[in-house]
Amino acid sequence: MAHTAGPVTPVPGSPQTDPPPQRPFPRWAVIGIFAMLAVAGLAYAQTFLTPVILAFVLALVFSPLRRALERVRIAPGLAAALIVTTLLALLIVAVTALATPVRQWTADAPQIGAKLEERVRDIRASFGADEEGTSLGEVVEKVTEAAAPGEDDAEAPVEVVVQEESWLTTIASSGSAILIQFILTLVLLFFILASGDMFYEKMVHVTPRFADKRKAIRIAREIERKLSRYLLTITVINFGLGTAVGLAFWALGMPDPLLFGVLAALMNYVPYVGAVVGAAVALVVGLLTFDGLWGGVAPALVYYALTSIEGQFVTPYAVGRNLKLNTVVVFIAVAFWAWLWSIVGMLLAVPLLVAVRVLCEHVDALEPLGDFLSARGAEREKDDDEEEPPAPQGRVAA
Repeated sequence: MAHTAGPVTPVPGSPQTDPPPQRPFPRWAVIGIFAMLAVAGLAYAQTFLTPVILAFVLALVFSPLRRALERVRIAPGLAAALIVTTLLALLIVAVTALATPVRQWTADAPQIGAKLEERVRDIRASFGADEEGTSLGEVVEKVTEAAAPGEDDAEAPVEVVVQEESWLTTIASSGSAILIQFILTLVLLFFILASGDMFYEKMVHVTPRFADKRKAIRIAREIERKLSRYLLTITVINFGLGTAVGLAFWALGMPDPLLFGVLAALMNYVPYVGAVVGAAVALVVGLLTFDGLWGGVAPALVYYALTSIEGQFVTPYAVGRNLKLNTVVVFIAVAFWAWLWSIVGMLLAVPLLVAVRVLCEHVDALEPLGDFLSARGAEREKDDDEEEPPAPQGRVAA
């Protein structure tokens, strides 16, 4: 009689009962891959994303103005049309006023380059003269001539120079794309402002819990308030800086002081980098305009002094401690967005940092990131503000 084997009871500790050990989930690897893909996606979609994000940032800035117009019984559509039309008119006036000097500087670009090279050669010669009166430039020229092949040598190869496209040609070729992005920004800005508070209503509708609805609205309004106050304050400061630079350059006798005033106002929207670029431009034009080393350097020194006063005293006092950001993080953000989205990225770097910091202030999980983005000492000030006075322990004796 055949006996069938019954079910075998596994012995604890045997290979049949112990599952294979599971490795910990590599969360850091997933986060790294997601970050790289996000950066690649932002770079790939630059043409589309830059006008969209710029339009939303401008909408946050002008939303308080749109609500103020609504309170005087102006419809949202009409208020949006007034704001967009005013922006477009100001831009047209600025471009028209600056078109003539920019066209003149562009036409004189070859002569300016040759003159600048001559001035640099003179400055180097004045610093590099030896005891026998021979300048450093002459020494280099003599060495070059000695190393060059003479007439008795073999026939020298013919040098072929491939003429590259100038920066003016590059700008002209990309002018249509810039114009399309600008039109898309204004049109999208009009629709966002004309829709009123539709996005806030949608946010409340899709948020499930009542506490989350209030928190989402509070975060959105706080971002809007701080961003609009920051950009409005910075715009007023930049206008004053541009006026000061224009008047100072007019007093020094610099050509086209209005152009330099507008350049200083626009470049100051980019922290740190804008001041350096403006001072470099002032140095080049000063060397081309004035004779002597100190006369050419004076405009750059004046420009740097004015921007230093603005950056060290005016802006910290006007902006306040609530928007103080880590200077290293600001510089890295400007460099990153400049690499990613060029000029528009540099303009959006600080507003995006302000929005991220406000978000971190209202989300507990992101509070460490908000402390990292803040300036030195902001954590202690926040802790002091959050401290509540102790409750009174009875009556105070008269």
